Amino acid sequence: MLFTRREMLRKTALSALALGIPRILRANERGADFRFIVVNDLHYRDARCGEWFEGVVRAMRSHEADFCVLNGDLAENGHAEQIGAVREIFGQLRVPLFATIGNHDHAAEDDRRAFEQIFPRSINYHFEHKGWQFVALDSTQGQQVFYTKIPQTTLDWLDENLPSINHEKPTVLLTHFPMGTGVWTRPRNAPQVLERFRRQSLRAVFNGHWHGYTRREFAHAPVTTNRCCSWWRANNDATPQKGYFLCSARDGEITRTFCEIKRIG
Repeated sequence: MLFTRREMLRKTALSALALGIPRILRANERGADFRFIVVNDLHYRDARCGEWFEGVVRAMRSHEADFCVLNGDLAENGHAEQIGAVREIFGQLRVPLFATIGNHDHAAEDDRRAFEQIFPRSINYHFEHKGWQFVALDSTQGQQVFYTKIPQTTLDWLDENLPSINHEKPTVLLTHFPMGTGVWTRPRNAPQVLERFRRQSLRAVFNGHWHGYTRREFAHAPVTTNRCCSWWRANNDATPQKGYFLCSARDGEITRTFCEIKRIG
């Protein structure tokens, strides 16, 4: 059988992805340049937290980011007044907000109604922005913290939806629980999620839950956790800094800059 040059290039690219070799994106596949924010582990508890997040939002406004990702544990106890306060305060950014669910966003082991009502259609979903694809997943097992498994419903959603997500466009994965190899609190079946992205042009993975900075690699994509952005919760790695990532998408790659917010009280 004879193949055209285009077909041969496509088969070579797919073979390289299967082997974990990063594919060089063509100019028309790199998407436009833009900035966005990723913040994790807010742990909103009461009005004192609201004062803190008002200051966080003031700092975020200066970046003129296109959108903001709230990457899990928006609340401390999964209550509607906590999640609603986060939605209201960060709504002052006046840019789109995208959320993933964390274990603390469950009011009980099987109760995540407040999160689903305040951030509808935010359990497993994807969206596009300026030529980039973002996939946001539920990585929680109720309120569990350690030795968890990503739910089968998430794996099923990936199997149903990934085939229709363009494997040539740069892609970003968002989950609350860490996906990086050897990171404490990584779900036991995290490799099953990552392997499903082997054929995608995965360019970055953003995680939370582990309050501290870690970086691993998967198929060219940096897989990172970040310090928490809670004024009262401590970091698991004993570092004092609190803040968020300001991210820049350019030429098919993502760069992260940690923006520190000084603690109050």
